[in-house]
Amino acid sequence: MDDDTYRMARTRAASQDTSLSAVVRMFLADYATAADSERERLKRLELAARAQITAFRAADRLDRDAVHCRNDEP
Repeated sequence: MDDDTYRMARTRAASQDTSLSAVVRMFLADYATAADSERERLKRLELAARAQITAFRAADRLDRDAVHCRNDEP
């Protein structure tokens, strides 16, 4: 971190009557919690999506020509 950024952050922390270490600690705690929450949210979405799949058959897949077919092609 460059010196100017460090000085500005330290000054702002002091104006809020706290230390820069406390600000960093709060930021990291929030950051870590948000990451866990996002992971759990995505896991719930995945499980819900999987629960909606009642059957899967490879035979239902499109063949290669259908996958690569363009609208302007015959």
